Amino acid sequence: MVLNRSDERTAVPTDYDLDANIVTRVNVGDMLTRAAWRRPDHEAVIDGARRFTYRALNDEVNRLSHALLAAGYQRGDVLALASGNSVEFLTTYFACAKTGVVCVPVNLAWGPREVSYVLEHSRARGVVVESQLAELVTAALMRLGNATVTDVIVAPGTDASWEPGATGRWQDLASFVGGAATTEPECLVGDRDPISYLYTSGTTSAPKGVVSSHVAVYIESLNGPLVLGINGDERAVAMMPLFHTAQLNGFTTGLLYMGGTLVLMRAFDPAALLATIETERITQIFGLPMMYRALMDHPDIDKRDVSTLRLALYAMAPMPDTDLRRAIEAFGCDFALGFGQTEMSPLTTVFPPEYQLSHAGSVGLPVPNVQVGIMDDDGHLLPTGETGEIVYRGPHAMEGYLRDPEATTEAFAHGWFHSGDVGRFDGDGLLWFADRKKDVIKSGGENVASVEVEKALYEVEPLIQEVAVIGLPHQRWSEAITAIVTPKPGVVLTEGDLIAAARTRLSGFKVPKAVLFTDAMPHTATGKIQKNVLRERYRSHFES
Repeated sequence: MVLNRSDERTAVPTDYDLDANIVTRVNVGDMLTRAAWRRPDHEAVIDGARRFTYRALNDEVNRLSHALLAAGYQRGDVLALASGNSVEFLTTYFACAKTGVVCVPVNLAWGPREVSYVLEHSRARGVVVESQLAELVTAALMRLGNATVTDVIVAPGTDASWEPGATGRWQDLASFVGGAATTEPECLVGDRDPISYLYTSGTTSAPKGVVSSHVAVYIESLNGPLVLGINGDERAVAMMPLFHTAQLNGFTTGLLYMGGTLVLMRAFDPAALLATIETERITQIFGLPMMYRALMDHPDIDKRDVSTLRLALYAMAPMPDTDLRRAIEAFGCDFALGFGQTEMSPLTTVFPPEYQLSHAGSVGLPVPNVQVGIMDDDGHLLPTGETGEIVYRGPHAMEGYLRDPEATTEAFAHGWFHSGDVGRFDGDGLLWFADRKKDVIKSGGENVASVEVEKALYEVEPLIQEVAVIGLPHQRWSEAITAIVTPKPGVVLTEGDLIAAARTRLSGFKVPKAVLFTDAMPHTATGKIQKNVLRERYRSHFES
């Protein structure tokens, strides 16, 4: 519930009847409202040359909220959002939250086919799109035919040449908002109402729509402040895509709730990031292990002042021990890993700074509001030390998969959310990730975790830029363990040397049967290596 406030901080809303439960409702939009109330003149968001205080950002959100209401948007309507990292992304997201409209961020790595599927499957009534993405949305709408999308609202973006299309549903954002009021909108929004439908990457099938509730995102957003001490003095960079839950809910919503400052970057650029850390006095960054490697290898690393950094977060996978030690020395700050998945909004565990070197490779301790278990295939929880599927319980689990009751039932079997990850707990209570269930390689009657082989290769050969280990069809082994390697620029590595080095760290049955080299790995928009693409690309390698 978003309560209407006057300009007086002490004012109490009295102009409508309050349901007994309204004052306790949880709404993600309230996070920004309260931050603006506490710190109206504090810098909230920096987007290139544009700088917004909390009062200014909240005013922009409220204007868009009123414009949506004036256009007839109601609680439960769906608004898609195709945007890079921009203040318009944030204003749209929070305006949806305040009005009860469901926001559907578009993965910018998708083509027209995926975008049209998501628009139709989510039953989007409208879409906010940055100008440089108008062509993508146009192509997606052409595939839809007579779908329900009635509004296409174009934000400035990076393409100044955009002009309104031929149909009446296209208009620019400024015209749509017009002279809308800056007062808080009065809308009833339930705790478990969806704030967003976040679609999975759909690498092996049609994307699934993860239904995230207000209460899930609200509680998830407290993990950063509770576990990592994120506070209103932080100055952080958002260089990962906001359309992904890790950057949006694992990082940004909590920072803004605490009243910190967010500097937006549209993409990862090592030189630009190092310059931004210095000029904006950044205290916190969040990226992927490969990004930290790129930063450390950049010639500007010794020229820029990064002494303001307090915390460097990383995600997707543990950082190899050699890289981690090098990064701690290079940046002189604490490092922490965030682990989880979209269905959990997303954080489930955090690997805190105090364990980084003593327990390198772990994915950390459960966050306060998530219970983590290890389960066998029959639904029995396993004791410490035994390996099984990682399962979760907690208030920031998803509501389910949109219009897919069978997948939802399967995901919540035995009263827990099933992650699809394999892992174990050690005696210190830390969680260790072994592999994705689908990425475990069945070779010669043995199960081999691809992650274990990848970690060993990183350790024995620091000149590897990236490595992905997959199983490929093989007449003798069923699946042959195969390493796909991208060397660092200018480096020549050989298959024989890498296999020999791997034998010093791995049991014989875990050593790759082949090493293949590629100039670049296929990645999702959020940086994950697409192993399914590699399996298809090299599936016939052993046929000869």
